[in-house]
Amino acid sequence: MTKQVRQLDRVVIRFAGDSGDGMQLTGDRFTSETAQLGNDISTLPNFPAEIRAPAGTLPGVSSFQVHFADFDILTPGDAPNVLVAMNPAALKANLADLPKGAAIIVNTDEFTTRNLAKVGYATNPLEDGSLDGWSVAEVGLTSMTVKALESFQISKKDAERAKNMFALGLLSWMYSRPHESTLSFLERKFAARPELAAANVTAFKAGWNFGETTENFAVRYEVKPARMVPGNYRNITGNAALALGIVAAGVRAELPVFLGAYPITPASDILHELSKHKKFGVTTVQAEDEIAAIGVALGASYGGALGVTTTSGPGVALKGETISLAVALELPLVIIDVQRAGPSTGMPTKTEQADLNMALFGRHGEAPVAVLAPRSPADCFTTALEAARIALTYRTPVILLSDGYIANGSEPWRLPEVAELPSLRVEFATAPNAEDGKTFLPYLRDPQTLARPWAVPGTPGLEHRIGGLEKADKTGDISYDPANHDFMVRTRAARIENIEVPDVEVEDPDGTARVLVLGWGSTFGPIGAAARALRQRGLPIAQAHLRHLSPMPKNLGDVLKSYDKVVIPEMNLGQLAGVIRSRFLVDAIAYNQVRGLPFTAAELEGVLEEVVKNA
Repeated sequence: MTKQVRQLDRVVIRFAGDSGDGMQLTGDRFTSETAQLGNDISTLPNFPAEIRAPAGTLPGVSSFQVHFADFDILTPGDAPNVLVAMNPAALKANLADLPKGAAIIVNTDEFTTRNLAKVGYATNPLEDGSLDGWSVAEVGLTSMTVKALESFQISKKDAERAKNMFALGLLSWMYSRPHESTLSFLERKFAARPELAAANVTAFKAGWNFGETTENFAVRYEVKPARMVPGNYRNITGNAALALGIVAAGVRAELPVFLGAYPITPASDILHELSKHKKFGVTTVQAEDEIAAIGVALGASYGGALGVTTTSGPGVALKGETISLAVALELPLVIIDVQRAGPSTGMPTKTEQADLNMALFGRHGEAPVAVLAPRSPADCFTTALEAARIALTYRTPVILLSDGYIANGSEPWRLPEVAELPSLRVEFATAPNAEDGKTFLPYLRDPQTLARPWAVPGTPGLEHRIGGLEKADKTGDISYDPANHDFMVRTRAARIENIEVPDVEVEDPDGTARVLVLGWGSTFGPIGAAARALRQRGLPIAQAHLRHLSPMPKNLGDVLKSYDKVVIPEMNLGQLAGVIRSRFLVDAIAYNQVRGLPFTAAELEGVLEEVVKNA
């Protein structure tokens, strides 16, 4: 059967089903296939916090959205063009996000009376006309998979589980994706059980062949590769990029890397990834709790390693006392906070930006630290290197604020050349530094960085006292002198303010914008997409994005005051906006949401359009 092939410039697909249906794996494999083809990609995994929510229920729905295009894209897409719904719960949970006319592929085998009742359907939506506004393709994914695997010596349950591979094969055919890597992946994944490997490969091929032969799908689609800077690319998640950035930092600093971590969603993948890289001098310890994790990391820094700890919001709260200790000791330490929706346990698998105030101010006493935030999954690599540079150069704790959206999302990443990476080599103290040539002064500071010397324990002649009690200037002896305390507090603050960071760059193509939209962290994509759409409609708007949140770029005040209005969208209740107002006396307009989901570009476009028109 000869089928029409239609060219598209972009597509947004959402795979949705029960949390046991393998939607994350399906989406990940489709994304990997798409990356190989050379499309630009952005993804949004979305899954329940429960380890196993009740099957077929709305709280148990897991989804994976992938946006791919033949041009530069910034977000996972506002709304799917295609929804693959594995059961009634997946349909009901996601239907409101679908624009009319979008395609829905439903697994009809799961639309039983019992499953419909579980999610409150009084009638079958496939039969009552409620889906007339969409293009619905009814496919018996489960039954066709079982039929395709009836010759295999596997259980019916194992056969039914392969339906996600049938769906993946069908979508891979529909959108002309390469599939060789997926077949190799399945053989590796199920290497211990060859019968399951063969079954899943067969299910995938059955889905592909169904698309090729059925009359249900008369059109096949193609999305050409995007134009990108030449180089070697791989698809990467934010957590993987953070881990590789830490590995690269250790290599470029010529230091061993020590990670102390306690598993917590959504940061655990950094621990998993770093544990694979022992050959690069990386040691990972899964500690008994959050406090122990940062304690061993700080101890490793004292011993001459690059100490790192990873966590999410609740863990940062527990680590606060040791972060303050690191401030007093003036030792390098990288704290990676992959933010999630709070407070307390909150919504562990949902994203938020609500830890900024805690990162900036959440310690006892005057305990300033450097704070950075990556803007996208690939940017996590660069930001990890920058966090290590600041920690090592200025002997300070650095908090890196990622979030669940960045951590689990993915995009193409160009592998850098080693020569492109900064040198982070550290000069340890090796000899006495006092004027008498015999005494070691552990708090004698570098005049440029205000950093104190870093002495590896056991170095002859460099014995010195450590601990949380206030230190005397230069000698590091315990001191209760009021004037010394005032001096040390102000010096530690000046050391942070003294950190060299790049000026903030403003994107204002024609220079006529009167409104600036300022963002940080993962709002970069939605803000950029919204600003791009407004400019295409002839509405001028400027955009700036902060990577360095403490200290802030020195030109930021001048930038803010050069615009009539400043809008700050955040996934919190206005934390950066509050800082900007108090520090720069700029009446910033805060636009906030805390839904556990990233902004959509269309939402921000509407908000910013109103501000621009009224400026």
